[in-house]
Amino acid sequence: MLTVASAAQGTAISVAMDMTSGIIARFRTMAITRASVLTGHVLGSTIQTMLSLAVVIGVALGVGFRPTAGFVEWIAAIGMLAMVTRALTWLSVALGLVNKSVETASNSPTIVVLLPFLGSGFVPTDSMPTGLRWFADYQPFTPVIETLRGLLVGEPIGLNAAIAVGWCVGIALLGTSGRGDCSTVAPSEPHRTPRLYEWCWIR
Repeated sequence: MLTVASAAQGTAISVAMDMTSGIIARFRTMAITRASVLTGHVLGSTIQTMLSLAVVIGVALGVGFRPTAGFVEWIAAIGMLAMVTRALTWLSVALGLVNKSVETASNSPTIVVLLPFLGSGFVPTDSMPTGLRWFADYQPFTPVIETLRGLLVGEPIGLNAAIAVGWCVGIALLGTSGRGDCSTVAPSEPHRTPRLYEWCWIR
């Protein structure tokens, strides 16, 4: 989960750099679809994150982690990781779009990086103080962690899988929903609101 969250931060920075460097203005002169800019970011980040996860899993196996998962469980676990990666990548794209500088965009996903530490990844939530336990039980990463733990080492999953999928869908929809007030941007006057014009073009 830390690998996925850390990769999300890099995506936000990359998108913010594109939005502030003027490259979107160059893309407008090319024969490409508007969606290809963001889709490229999402696809590239997803591939990089999945490769990083493969390395992390390989290291874990090398140092002694011995999952009990069969072929079907491994496929389900990979699917869950891919779903989480895609959802957080879209959220990071949105954060990169709405921030006005690369520096701000680099700090925006910090909460995403911290959330795995406040879940059930390191200690059971039952051992946490009441307030922290309530937060840990209902934050997005905990059901994902519990689902992966159940798939890989055979612990009960219960409703965690359904909740994890719901969180992933909700986060992805949140990341793809913001489109800005494009009705105020005249196509012939991009110089008046250059950043919003570029935002509307790629959205």
